Amino acid sequence: MPDLNWILLVPILIVAGFTLAVLAIDIIWPRNTGGAASLVSLLGIAATVVSCILLWDRVEVGFNGMLVLDKFSLFSNILFLAGTALTIFISSGYLQRESGSRSEYYLLLLTSTLGMMLMAAGTDLIVIFLGLELMSISLYILVGFFRTKPVSNEASLKYLLLGAFATGFLLYGIALIYGATGSTNLNVIAEHRGSGTQLMMLAGMALIIVGFAFKVSAVPFHMWAPDVYEGAPTSITAFISAGPKAAAFIAFLRVLFVSLDSLRIEWTAVLWILAVLTMTVGNLSALKQRSIKRMLAYSSIAHAGYVLVALTSASPKGISSALFYMFAYTFMNIGAFAVVILVGKKGEQNLDINSYAGLGFRHPVLGLMMTLFMLSLAGLPPTAGFLGKFYIFSAAVEADLISLAIIGVLNSLVSVYFYLGVVVSIYMKQPVDDRTLPSLPFYARAALLVTSIATLYLGIAPSRIFQLARETVPSILN
Repeated sequence: MPDLNWILLVPILIVAGFTLAVLAIDIIWPRNTGGAASLVSLLGIAATVVSCILLWDRVEVGFNGMLVLDKFSLFSNILFLAGTALTIFISSGYLQRESGSRSEYYLLLLTSTLGMMLMAAGTDLIVIFLGLELMSISLYILVGFFRTKPVSNEASLKYLLLGAFATGFLLYGIALIYGATGSTNLNVIAEHRGSGTQLMMLAGMALIIVGFAFKVSAVPFHMWAPDVYEGAPTSITAFISAGPKAAAFIAFLRVLFVSLDSLRIEWTAVLWILAVLTMTVGNLSALKQRSIKRMLAYSSIAHAGYVLVALTSASPKGISSALFYMFAYTFMNIGAFAVVILVGKKGEQNLDINSYAGLGFRHPVLGLMMTLFMLSLAGLPPTAGFLGKFYIFSAAVEADLISLAIIGVLNSLVSVYFYLGVVVSIYMKQPVDDRTLPSLPFYARAALLVTSIATLYLGIAPSRIFQLARETVPSILN
């Protein structure tokens, strides 16, 4: 009989319950335009965050060791929920402007979040795979949510086809590891010491790395990201760049450090190469972009490279640095996309960087906040991006990865050019039109306030969040 420990499922069950409530809204109120669904979704997220805080000091294992409740999964849940809540805030006015406000949108956001939480709690490759697919299928639909726009449909189809291809690699890797060890449980795999199956383990490890590298848009598995980011609704672009990418890294961390620790030398060598390629290609490709969404897409690829640097260090500080960086990145990146939404026009127009010319004078608040987010993404003090990169590169130095840290710093310097290019456009160029921006909706103002305060707070006083990230490390290293 399975070990039914329902305590560890409390956060997941709360999200699942509110997902069903959102689904029932259309039945109860057929003519709703999504407002009630957004409120119910936010209420569910708030309840789930409270449950994660109350369960912080508990460690629960159940369902025959397939799921675990620990600080690592709870910290991850709070990270995912923060990204989802911010996405809902920036989506409200945007969906009304684009005539796409429907409750299915919020249903899919919650379903995707549910998949992320399963990935964070899974200690079995099958559970992680199920969570990954639940998240991915929801994202495929959300990317093509604007059904009447060809570019959105094209992005959704491309994401689906390449995502299915990457899933095949991941599933084949799981099959090889199962063939070598006779189990898909991460802890059982970690105890395997069969020398005759070493080649099969290495092949399985390689295929699993390919599968996760696609999900985090690491080079050379990044080809989907620029087109998908550009074609998806801007709010979904913000969501994909934060929560789902973090979820893939979270699952990647647990798989590497729990089940494949015996192959640490091999996978750190692979991650070293991926980190260098991802940082370099992402930053160099962003230099020539004129679309703000494509620039941020390549920027997201580069930031995945920075997180890979933390994973390559394979140390407790590397793990905590990766978690802190993903937490900080969620706020500064969604904040940047919130400004993109507010500056844009109906029909996803006005997304060229030249559209930001004179924004600092036409709308000083938006100009100042976009500057803050660009400085943070560039890694300049006193912002969260600076501290995040400092922790990552210091972890690499402590792990004797001096050359990797130097390459990371040089890439960060390259990124300053295209981030400051947006700031220059905001304050040092004449406006291309005399259009006045409409007053900011309440939800958008709340999102901008939260993201800007968090970006500054994590850059000035990061110790509390970094300490929480450090507390999660024993959960996957014991």
